Parts: sequence; C-alpha cells; structure tokens
Amino acid sequence: MTAPSTSPRRRDTLIVLAAALLARLAVVAWAAPRFPPTADGTFYHRIAERVAAGLGYTWLWPDGVVTYAAHYPVGYPALIGGAYALFGAHPGVAMLMNAVLGALAAVAVHRLAARAVSPGPALAAGLLVALHPGLVAYTPALMSEGVTAALVTCAAWAAAWLRDAVPLGAPRTIVARVVVLGVVVGLATLVRPQSLVFAPLFALLALAPLAGRRAGWKALGFAALATAFALAVCAPWTARNCERMNRCALVSVNGGWNLLIGADPASTGAWSPIKVPDACREVWDEAGKDACFGRAAALYITEHPGAWLSLVPRKLAATFDYCGAAGWYLHESNGAACDDTCKLVLGVVETLYERLVLALSLVGLALAAPAARGRKIATRLVVALGIVFLFQTHAWVAYLALVVAALFGGRSLLRGPVLPAAAVIVLGATLLTHAVFFGAGRYGLVTFPLIAGMAGMVFAWRREPERSSAVAADPA
Repeated sequence: MTAPSTSPRRRDTLIVLAAALLARLAVVAWAAPRFPPTADGTFYHRIAERVAAGLGYTWLWPDGVVTYAAHYPVGYPALIGGAYALFGAHPGVAMLMNAVLGALAAVAVHRLAARAVSPGPALAAGLLVALHPGLVAYTPALMSEGVTAALVTCAAWAAAWLRDAVPLGAPRTIVARVVVLGVVVGLATLVRPQSLVFAPLFALLALAPLAGRRAGWKALGFAALATAFALAVCAPWTARNCERMNRCALVSVNGGWNLLIGADPASTGAWSPIKVPDACREVWDEAGKDACFGRAAALYITEHPGAWLSLVPRKLAATFDYCGAAGWYLHESNGAACDDTCKLVLGVVETLYERLVLALSLVGLALAAPAARGRKIATRLVVALGIVFLFQTHAWVAYLALVVAALFGGRSLLRGPVLPAAAVIVLGATLLTHAVFFGAGRYGLVTFPLIAGMAGMVFAWRREPERSSAVAADPA
C-alpha cells in the first residue's frame, strides 16, 4: 500500500458522512409512514415504549400481568427507548437513530482506511460503506444488527486510536484509550452479547506494535483492562438480572434457546420454532426455561457430536450465502409497499454488491501475500478457491477463505493496518458464533462495514502490507 497520508482529509470525511446520511435519510423518509415494526422489531418497539414511559425492561401480558424480562439483549430497546423519551414513541424516531449510527460506521471506516492508504482509496472505502445497499435498505428495520455493526466498527476505530498512542510511549494515554475501547465494546455487548470478545481481541490488535521484552505481557494486561471496562459497562444490567430474573446473566437469557435451535437433527441451519424438550415443559420462569433449554442442547451435543458438527455447513450457509435482510423485513412489515418483486430486486442488488466487495477483499489479500514463497502460494490458492465460490450458491466458503488467507499473513496481519485485521477478526468471530448456534442472513450484516472498507483499500495495496504499519494520528 502507499504510505498513509499525514492526516485524514476532513473534506473526504464530510463527503462520506453526507453520502451515508442522505442515502439513509431518504430511505427513512420513504419507509417511516409505510413500514410498522415486525418480527423481533415488534418486541423491541414495545419494550422501548415501556422504557420511555419509565416502566423499565418489563413485559405486559394479555391478562394484565407485568413481568421482568431479559430474553433479548437490553441495548437496542434501551437506545430506542431513550430516543422515544426525547422525541416521541414513533418507529420513525428509531429509524432516524439507525440512520445516524449507520452513517457513523461509514465515517469510522473512512478514518480507519485513511490511516493506511492515500486519500482516494480511503474515500472509496468510506463510500463503499456509506452506499452499501444491504446496510442502507436495512435502516428502517427496528432490529439490532445494523446498530451492532456500527458499534463494532466504532470499536475498531477506537482500537486504531489506541494504536496511535503506542509510538508516544505514554502509559496514561494508552490506558485512557484502552478504557474508551472497553466502553465502546461494552455498549456493543449490551446490544449483542457475543461482541464482548472484541474487547481483548481489538486491544491485542491495537497493541501489536509494542516493542520490548515485556511487550507481550503489557498487551495482555491492557487486553484484560479493556475487557474489564466492557464488563463494567454491562455490570449494572447484570446485577439487575441477578436480582430480577432469579438467575445471573451477563446481558440476556436466550443463549439456551439459540443453542437448542441449532442442536436439532432436522435443522436447516436457520431459525426454526423451538421444540420444547419434555424436561422443560413445566418450567415457566424465563431464565429457568432458558437454562433448561441449554442443558437439553448440551446433552444432545455430547451424545451426538458428529450429527451436531454436520450441521455447521448449513448454519454458515444460512448466515453468509445470502443476506436479504432488508427485503425480508420490508416485505414482512408491509407486503403491499414492498411486494415480491421489491424483495427480489433488493436481494439481487445486495447480493451482487456483497460478493463484489468480498472479491475485492480477496484480491487484496492475494496482492498482499507474504513474501515467503510457501505462504504466498498457500494464500493465493485459498484466495482462488474463495473466488470460485463467489460464483456458486455457497458463498460462505469464500468468507471462510478470506479468514484463512488472511491468517497466512501471520504477524504482518496484526502489525499492519487495523482495518483489514479488524475485518478478519469480526468475520472469524461471526463464523465461529453461528457455527455453534444457528444462522440467518441478517447475522452476517455485522461484518459488512469492515469488509467493505477492506475492499476499498485494495486500490492502494502493495505486496508488503507491513510497510503500512506506521499509523497517522487522526485529528478527529
């Protein structure tokens, strides 16, 4: 890659912000009067209304009984609830919040890219996120995946900011930025609990350039500190769960449900109505039922490990072959305003875009293949395999190939620019998560901003990405 610019172009950042906001606001203006909440969005909207009214995360049952709840993570309905309290409980308010956070993700990607490449490719990276049809068209969805994607992308931005402090050698500055990283990951964890893993991983990535005999121990210490602050953000909610749900839970009590859905020999790999085990039929407590489902799933996995592992390709296919989240949600919400043709067109455009972005990212890895002959050959063979699968039904193999090819980079991946390494970390974690639980196209959406940014960087890639490990301070 070319040497990084001395400072990111503020003008280009404004271009990215304007493009991202205008695209999303246009969609919101069209969607707000037409598409009411649906699917999980119905639940989030109702909980947010109760939060805005000061009733907390509680559920009103048809018979008038009110119970404390924690089935879904609190983060997204709490964010919506805050917006409802300020501006009124209308789905359009939540859509506007989604638009702002989505635009922030595009800015974060531009800032990440601007640290490593010249202004042109950095602008391309930001615009690929700003105008991503899958992300833009999903803005009206009162669902948590878009917000998760934005927060995780901002956490990667915080990791790059942390890396900026490494050459300064100022412990207090490093600690302060580690805290910021932990807090951002903590917020993402409240929206999607598995995001917690990014606290230590992003901290280790940020501190990879540390030098000296004790560098490894320092990096591990700072990774532990980032994780501690992420947990501290969640701690009040965890304490609430311990008190109100009769069982401690970090964020939510649906892990057992999700594990059991993905531990069914008849599974397609995607979501399906849960089959309640006999042992759980008389368990009515929300947290207790989830724990019972978790035990049933663990029992199946230990007794049928081969059958459970055989479901992994189906789960990954459900997550990465085709997203289609925007068309699905809009069609589900109002089939008259977004009919079958609308759903199909959105799906085709989005799929073509995502596979093009993935192809560019794979090509970038091939161009940046390690100098060692063996690893270079291996990298390019894996990339070639991934590109072949881009033209097949099962694109999940290409996503897996992206992670494997990147890992051949070894230390150069970690010590190179933060953006591609963060993309690989988020993609790898998403692959592992949904190999264990179950898949859905919308779950892959969290990877879209960083992979799109990685694709934009390909226009500046050279053979030795480690030359770009020097970072430019971001004036923003």
